[in-house]
Amino acid sequence: MASRKSSRAAGGSPSPGSKRETKHGGSKNGKKEGLSGSSFFTWFMVIALLGVWTSVAVVWFELVDYEEVLAKAKDFRYNLSEVLQGKLGIYDADGDGDFDVEDAKVLLGLKERSVPAQPASPESEETVQPAEKSYVESEHKTADIELEEEIQSVLHEALHSQPGERHEDESVSDQWQVKEEIRGETFEAPATDDMLREFENEIPDAYETPDSVQKDADPMADDVGAVESEPYEIPDEYVADLEERVSDPDTPGDSEVLLEDAMEHYTEDRVNEDYSEDQGVESKQTEDDMAIEPEESEKPAKAEDYSNDVQVGKSEKETEQDKTEKAKKKKPKLLNKFDKTIKAELDAAEKLRKKGKVEEALRAFEALVNQYPQSPRARYGKAQSEDDLAEKMRSNEMLQQAINTYDEVVSLPNVPSDLIKLSLKREADRQQFLGRMRGSLVTLQKLVQLFPSETSFKNDLGVGYLLIGDNSNAKKVYEEVLSLAPNDGFAKVHYGFILKAENKIAESIPYLQEGLESGDPGTDDGRFYFHLGDALQRMGDKEAYKWYELGYQRGHFASVWQRSLYNVKGLKAQPWWTARETGYTELVKSLEKNWKLIRDEGLAVMDKKRSLFLPEDENLREKGDWSQFTLWQQGRKNENACKSVPKTCALLERFPEATGCRRGQIKYSIMHPGTHVWPHTGPTNCRLRMHLGLVIPKEGCRIRCAQENRDWEEGKVLIFDDSFEHEVWQDAESYRLIFIVDVWHPELTAQQRRTLPAI
Repeated sequence: MASRKSSRAAGGSPSPGSKRETKHGGSKNGKKEGLSGSSFFTWFMVIALLGVWTSVAVVWFELVDYEEVLAKAKDFRYNLSEVLQGKLGIYDADGDGDFDVEDAKVLLGLKERSVPAQPASPESEETVQPAEKSYVESEHKTADIELEEEIQSVLHEALHSQPGERHEDESVSDQWQVKEEIRGETFEAPATDDMLREFENEIPDAYETPDSVQKDADPMADDVGAVESEPYEIPDEYVADLEERVSDPDTPGDSEVLLEDAMEHYTEDRVNEDYSEDQGVESKQTEDDMAIEPEESEKPAKAEDYSNDVQVGKSEKETEQDKTEKAKKKKPKLLNKFDKTIKAELDAAEKLRKKGKVEEALRAFEALVNQYPQSPRARYGKAQSEDDLAEKMRSNEMLQQAINTYDEVVSLPNVPSDLIKLSLKREADRQQFLGRMRGSLVTLQKLVQLFPSETSFKNDLGVGYLLIGDNSNAKKVYEEVLSLAPNDGFAKVHYGFILKAENKIAESIPYLQEGLESGDPGTDDGRFYFHLGDALQRMGDKEAYKWYELGYQRGHFASVWQRSLYNVKGLKAQPWWTARETGYTELVKSLEKNWKLIRDEGLAVMDKKRSLFLPEDENLREKGDWSQFTLWQQGRKNENACKSVPKTCALLERFPEATGCRRGQIKYSIMHPGTHVWPHTGPTNCRLRMHLGLVIPKEGCRIRCAQENRDWEEGKVLIFDDSFEHEVWQDAESYRLIFIVDVWHPELTAQQRRTLPAI
């Protein structure tokens, strides 16, 4: 074939040459112009023939091994692409995971940005690497020269730019992605919604059992004591599920998150803890319970933009300052020197976890841990995968395994400090989720010891103390924080909260108010609006209702008057009810028919030398004497108490809407002359409260609910929704005795009545 090619070239050349000679070389005047033209084309043909014969010789005699050359070139461009992708990945404009010619076109404005429906597969990533793409285009000579020059300039810029720099057209979300998953539990417990949880006295300690949030299920109850008090719960900004992404700290990659974002995430997870029932704030065995915080599914929706609020909020200058400070914060360093060498393997395992392939991710990280036992990031990935799998399986055992693995991360050598922070934060969070408050406190103490200058960790420690009812140590922690950071809003609202629990009403107001006005993470919580308004009311300050109004506007309260915090949306809301409206007419008829029996058994208990009536201890009284004798609480019967009033208890057994109301109580209530109960609200809109008059003075006793006053009558039932603000006066000359029966709100479904956590 080569010989035929040569002969055709040799044989065909004279003809066009002669034609050119005749056409151009011939001249009427016989000048030498034709000779010059003939010499030029002669030399051109000689060079062309030499080139052809050289190519033939190279191929024919196999002077060059082309297969080896091509293989090396292919290997070179693949290696180069791997190097380039670490630098050029930040310029991915079309979302396919790498940088290629198509991305350059988008960045240069020659093509519109598009978002692929699915991430590109590893195979497709290989086929569009920058080096390979340029190799193919040069081979086929189809790329526009100007475009290639622009692409080369972009490549050059990317290779020589600083790791933290971003292209002006680059989307922030393409570089930093923090996946915040609010983990819903089978039980309905208050979940964090960018605010601290309010007054619940049980702590969820299992994935599987909805009723695990009952007081008697609290694993720490034996350690803390039996004193009931106002519970406190973890704020959003401290309990969220971190989904940080693995990456070279020096390169904005797929798995890095800003450390401040990671820390804030810790409060938005699906942790449903409250401060323990044993916390020393305020007890819950009074005629009208103090407010308890709502579950996530129950809570009113929060407004998102409060920039126009007058009472609370930062100035524009402060906001700009916050933005500047946030921009200065550094990325977390999650990889040590060794982990950087296995970054590709870590990324591959993390990619599986991000895609929701939890089992595969766990196997991948376990393999890495076995292969590289000293790798902190591999072990942290294993802990995260176990954490995710625990949620998927709803397994406490798997969650405990994750907690252990988080702890193992910290014990390894050469662990980056940012990774230590994230591991210990998540470990403490998961311990709290399981109700292991003492263990969580130890973890938080370790965190503070390792990073003593971090006031946010001290704030967490204060919350940890509150969770076990240790208000004294919590107070010391917040005093220390405020000495280091006098403007720390989170510390201020908590310190004010503690002062108010100590009945230091006037002292608590400035801390609560300044803390709320700071707008700091963790301060926009319904409980703080509740307590600030309550403190102002007790001081006779009409500003209270301005804060209630603001709390309502921000979605913490159902209305200015209805300020309960455990609310199921959509339930009928009105201060006063009739028996017909409740649907519990049989219960009302039975109570009114047997009111004397109920009264006589109550009086008999009062006449005993050792009174079974216990004083109200929720700090609801301005003055006076108010006590109660409880038969049922949180849907649980007090067997010993019922022995003293057997007929009354037997009568009530027929009405599960009352005895099974796990968000209420059944009890006698006695109030002596000269008593005034501050305006307050109950914990939830999930119940209604019945008052049966037993011994009622002719005048001087009244109750206000919202804006309407009513009087009790002997043998008659009053029904009201105690989630609305109510107030009581006893100005008679003798005691007042009533019988209180809480019932489920009639619009709650059977499923809700079974699954709502007890209060």
